[in-house]
Amino acid sequence: MKLIGNYTSPYVRKISVIMLEKGITFEFVNESPWHEGSHVPHYNPLGKVPALAVSADEIWYDSSIIAVYLEHLNIDPVLIPRDPLASLQVRQLEKLADGVCDAALVIVRHQMLPPEQQSEAELLRQRGKILRGLDELERHAAQGKWLNGEALTLADIATACTIGYLNFRRVVPNWCVDRPALIKLAEKMFQRESFARTVPPTA
Repeated sequence: MKLIGNYTSPYVRKISVIMLEKGITFEFVNESPWHEGSHVPHYNPLGKVPALAVSADEIWYDSSIIAVYLEHLNIDPVLIPRDPLASLQVRQLEKLADGVCDAALVIVRHQMLPPEQQSEAELLRQRGKILRGLDELERHAAQGKWLNGEALTLADIATACTIGYLNFRRVVPNWCVDRPALIKLAEKMFQRESFARTVPPTA
């Protein structure tokens, strides 16, 4: 298998962590979708990462889809419950964490624009999404059922990757204020070997 992506993407990190947790051997192909001449569109017509090339004729893209595909391989640990309703609950938390990441990415890209093209209203709108999303993740993490519970889930991995990205890009640096359950989750997850091996480069 080949995992196509770049080291700083939280969505690519999510898939890398899943594959490491399951002990799946894969080749990492470092490709940025932002560079001219990028090969990412050859794997995903939308030009986004990650993409997982199982073979020349079997390519999966979108991290949520790839996560489900990997779960269908029936390799432990089980990260998505088999029960349909429980599965939806875990996957909704995954999408909530991804949505926080989406807003953070908009902020990062927006701040790269010349100052005269930046919109304070847009930055505040995206920050609002992040804060509301984190509040909801905190609520679930405090409950400790599908997030921050005893068994590792896809929701745990997605949320930890999101927190890692917020820290990496210094987006909403005060995210941890009044969110003790998410702090506990992050500390626990960042100690895992899969997260230690996927820390984005600082340079």
